[in-house]
Amino acid sequence: MTRASDIYTHLRISQSGSIATITLSRPERANALSQGHLAELERAALSFRELADVRVVIITGAGKHFSSGADLEDSGAPADAPLVQRRRWVRMGQRAIEAILAMDQITIAAWRGAAMGGGACVATACDFRVGSHSAFMQYPEVDLGINLMWKSLPLILALVGPAKAKRLVVGAERVSDQTLYDWGVLDYLTTDEALMDKAQEMAKEYAAKPPIAAQMIKQSANHLAYALGSSIMHMDSDQYLLSASSDDRRTAVAAKLNQRDPEFTGN
Repeated sequence: MTRASDIYTHLRISQSGSIATITLSRPERANALSQGHLAELERAALSFRELADVRVVIITGAGKHFSSGADLEDSGAPADAPLVQRRRWVRMGQRAIEAILAMDQITIAAWRGAAMGGGACVATACDFRVGSHSAFMQYPEVDLGINLMWKSLPLILALVGPAKAKRLVVGAERVSDQTLYDWGVLDYLTTDEALMDKAQEMAKEYAAKPPIAAQMIKQSANHLAYALGSSIMHMDSDQYLLSASSDDRRTAVAAKLNQRDPEFTGN
């Protein structure tokens, strides 16, 4: 696989032996995930199909944060685009998450700072998560009048269970490093300085396993964990198109921009 830096605009990819690293590289935007960024992430994840020598892939973020989530300055499809086109456009994030989940290699998120919204979706799509003491998670979608998309509700549900998932996704609670570890979102907790060393240590452990057996076990575990979610979460993009067209969505955005408390009507 070609990894020349000019192949990707928003990512950096490197390999050392059997371990590769994908770095989300928009630090000036806290690694916010634009449509172009998501398309590159999907393409990068799919490209590892051709690399039998890579056994573990670490995903991390450049700068202070893993990812601040979907890029709100990326307008997406024009509002007057046909609905059939807008449905395809809003599935870009879903495609990126599905590509990460489908990777044969063991995947490890090395997470410092924010993993918000779509950033949390990327982190939970990995097999394991190593976090630093600056790590925190929040799903802010509900307070913006929209649902969580990208087929990612089953991912957090499988990690923390229904009640805590509702606190995170319906309540939009912000949870930090120790809580993330206690809830099982983070597998290891370390300092910012030691984050990548700990991720590499874990990567080396899994890279030393028999790759065929390890990869088949991973695939079976994922199918068992997400079978029900995969069967119904195709609809979350349509839920978004519905909620994004509501009066409550417009109220939420206006309240956010004007720093006031919203009053929702259910319309």
